[in-house]
Amino acid sequence: MEKKEKKIDESKPPLMALNHVSRLCRDVKKSLEFYTKVLGFVETERPASLDFEGAWLFNYGVGIHLVQAKDEEKLPSNTDHLDPMDNHISFQCEDMEALIKRLKEVNVKYIKRTVGEKEDAAIDQLFFNDPDGFMVEICNCENLELKPRDSADAIRLPGDRHAPPVSLPGSSDHEDDTRRPQANS
Repeated sequence: MEKKEKKIDESKPPLMALNHVSRLCRDVKKSLEFYTKVLGFVETERPASLDFEGAWLFNYGVGIHLVQAKDEEKLPSNTDHLDPMDNHISFQCEDMEALIKRLKEVNVKYIKRTVGEKEDAAIDQLFFNDPDGFMVEICNCENLELKPRDSADAIRLPGDRHAPPVSLPGSSDHEDDTRRPQANS
């Protein structure tokens, strides 16, 4: 039986998913602690060929690359400024109250707001800054259905194949069954 080749629409970019967000840091170790302890990211190995200070983290299907800033003028000057209308990265959350508790435990200043009025469509949002002043949003945005204005057929949802292979503890990197994309649970 012949295998059918998948026809690719060359008018659409062949993108799969967001891979990572890069953040400049005043202190990589402080930022590493924030993203692992507050947001649950896991530090991963970086390629040995990278000859600058930094750290790679991964979880929730996306990576964060922390890079030691050579020029601190490129970093936000006001690390306390919180404006939901400013640049930020957003993560969906399944338990907003648990995250509020975590933010309080580690003394992270945040603002909370609710967008929308319907109980089943309201979005709760938390905004706070990482140690370098980059804003992070946590939301339950899945409460709001996305309604494309046009080209709904152009929306591509990531499948399991966009996730990078993960080396499981105690296994060899050469075993075929130990490096696999991790499905969201």
